[in-house]
Amino acid sequence: MSGPHAPVLLAEVIEALSPKPGDVVVDATFGAGGYTRAILATGAEVIALDRDPTVQPHANAVANDFPGKFKLVRTPFSGLAEAFADSGKARLDGAVFDIGVSSMQLDQAERGFSFMRDGPLDMRMSGEGESAADIVNTWDHGPLAHILKLYGEERQSGRIATAILRRRVAEPFTRTLDLAEVVEKALGGRRGAPTHPATRTFQALRIAVNDELGELTAGLEAAEATLSPGGRLTVVTFHSLEDRIVKAFLTERSGNAPGGSRHAPVAVESRKPSFTLQFKGAREAGQAELAANPRARSARLRAAVRTEAPAWRAAA
Repeated sequence: MSGPHAPVLLAEVIEALSPKPGDVVVDATFGAGGYTRAILATGAEVIALDRDPTVQPHANAVANDFPGKFKLVRTPFSGLAEAFADSGKARLDGAVFDIGVSSMQLDQAERGFSFMRDGPLDMRMSGEGESAADIVNTWDHGPLAHILKLYGEERQSGRIATAILRRRVAEPFTRTLDLAEVVEKALGGRRGAPTHPATRTFQALRIAVNDELGELTAGLEAAEATLSPGGRLTVVTFHSLEDRIVKAFLTERSGNAPGGSRHAPVAVESRKPSFTLQFKGAREAGQAELAANPRARSARLRAAVRTEAPAWRAAA
């Protein structure tokens, strides 16, 4: 595997989680174990989740360093409640999510996440299910353009979808750089743009392949249903689509959702807040971290504490 992924906003995440000896914390995105190791170092126990089978060597190293305090469960976010139930633990004191693709995954050309390295057009975090190649080679124009616009916020989604469909008639897509080149040509080249023209397309395909936004919503609901009163939820996001979901979820669940006007009244939410916000808005990386880890530039941390009120929606 490539070098370890540097956990972003680590100090801020640990401060928000406030783990202590005897606590049980779910690290919903284990990766290389950066958050997990910091949590374990406080004396807490960790149940880690990850659907990527390639993280196993990191998990083995953590288990060796913290015997009896750590367990890895191969599951996506949506399996959080079940993983905790299977652990036999009586109380969940914290949960941390680090959303999106890791630098480890981007650095492995064979995973197919990056348009900067040639590799198979895959993008599956779990290695199972429909791949990015399956999508670009089989989906109709409408659905393909839709996900490029929705998940990639790509303004030229229709033009890109047209170019993809025209090319695949002659030869199916199998490689990352092949697709990146077709997208670049469809958009008329780089023309001095600071980012590669295929950035949004690759983001959209990755999100669609892994149902990232659906999993995020399911994971937040599972954490709400599973955290004990006083348990802490921390979420680090890296782009606006993710952050909007987390912000909306915590705003609603903390009872801070805006109400309607007298001209357009809305039904008053009768359920009691299931979370209280730890701080207003989102926290970002400081200058020192930005200098050491450029990936932190888009990171946003939101955090909340579970109340005694029932969960608003039961986890599936």
